[in-house]
Amino acid sequence: MRPDVQAFFDPATSTASYIVADPAAGMAAIVDPVLDFDPKAGALSARSADAMLAAVQARGLTLTYVLETHAHADHLSAADYIRGKTGAKVVIGARIVEVQKAFIPVFEADAVADGSVFDVLMNEGDTLPLGELSIGALHTPGHTPACLTYLIGDAAFVGDTLFMPDYGTARADFPGGDARTLFRSIRKVLSLPPETRVFVGHDYLPEGRSDHRWETTVGEERARNIHVREGQTEDAFVALRTARDAKLSAPTLLLPSLQVNIRAGALPEPTPAGGVFLRLPVTRLP
Repeated sequence: MRPDVQAFFDPATSTASYIVADPAAGMAAIVDPVLDFDPKAGALSARSADAMLAAVQARGLTLTYVLETHAHADHLSAADYIRGKTGAKVVIGARIVEVQKAFIPVFEADAVADGSVFDVLMNEGDTLPLGELSIGALHTPGHTPACLTYLIGDAAFVGDTLFMPDYGTARADFPGGDARTLFRSIRKVLSLPPETRVFVGHDYLPEGRSDHRWETTVGEERARNIHVREGQTEDAFVALRTARDAKLSAPTLLLPSLQVNIRAGALPEPTPAGGVFLRLPVTRLP
């Protein structure tokens, strides 16, 4: 079956979010929603999430799930906000527990590393119903240990595992990331039927392109992806990815994003005075 997919692009973080629907059944899921955050002002807004919710309502759809492809390091997730507004269940890969264990100590946060802040933890092969459609899970680690690709009808939502063919692939240098694992995960995605629609999690404009894009196909990725097209060997990819990652700086919203996203997008509890604070770990001078 072919789900209806509506994309929303956030230029501030170059993030693509999606409403995936079975219109006949009136059921929908949202993939990787963004909570707007201005780090200079410390200001939060639900403008992007509200636009998605308005679209769901306008189409007469019932939202059942918020699907997180992984714990994002480049934007704050609106999953908890949407859950509070709609009752939709927040879904993520079961290995999110590993990510929580890696980062909760960094922030000395009050979160618990058992995945319980999420409603559904999926392993490869698990499925969830979406009207007459089925949401399948393909475990695609490498960018993070918990990355999932969601398979819904003829569509694959790959998060940060794979980007548009002219941009390539995601970094693999975060804790728990691994370039060799990423290559093998991508080969799993590229083993899907060539007509499978691929919806990416970000689009960073490569040289020579000025329009943002977020939809491609498995066939196009096999033929044209600059990092993993047919003929690319695992060792060559690992060398390329490792060299590229060594030149990358940390994402701008790395620290605010991770401490929120390992909590399913929930903010820390308010202080007795009512303030809400994110932590900034500082490397101390010797």
